[in-house]
Amino acid sequence: MPYPDRFYPVVDSLQWVERLTRLGVGTIQLRAKELDDAQALQIVTDALAITKGTQAKLVVNDYWRAAVVAGAEYLHLGQEDLAEADLKAIREAGLKLGISTHDDAELATALEAQPDYVALGPIFFTTLKSMRFEPQGIPKITEWKKRIGNIPLVAIGGIKFEHAAEIFAAGADSIAVVSDVTQNPDPDARVRQWLGLKEAA
Repeated sequence: MPYPDRFYPVVDSLQWVERLTRLGVGTIQLRAKELDDAQALQIVTDALAITKGTQAKLVVNDYWRAAVVAGAEYLHLGQEDLAEADLKAIREAGLKLGISTHDDAELATALEAQPDYVALGPIFFTTLKSMRFEPQGIPKITEWKKRIGNIPLVAIGGIKFEHAAEIFAAGADSIAVVSDVTQNPDPDARVRQWLGLKEAA
């Protein structure tokens, strides 16, 4: 299976991890904010227990120490977290690493860390978190993909299922989805739509 999968939901709770795992999602990022070390280790351990023995690959956002201790295989870091993380320890633990980027300087920083994928965002305006960066737009996907070559490129930020074909055509290998699933009136149906697109690709 490719990593990350073409459909890459990002969620903030164990309930969502369980729901998406049950639906057959291949890559799930757990992004729970403002946890102390003990809470982070607990939620990562619990999420890994949910996905164990399933097709789901659990990506831990930010909490690299918890990911190492709990025996996770996948980690995603933003630029601030990357600056503070022990990359040597992360690599020694065998973690695959994805890194967020928003501009040229951040892309250069990310590439120095030899990531397993690069995320670019926000592609569109997003209300989920206040962003320091303007929407990147679809043409930036093509530019970024040319620059990173064989490294998988994940597009994130305000993306809905209706945008998927255009974003893949622009060069994205994967689409990270947040509100199009978690704020959808029928999340299960929306997830099945995304999974169907993946199978058709």
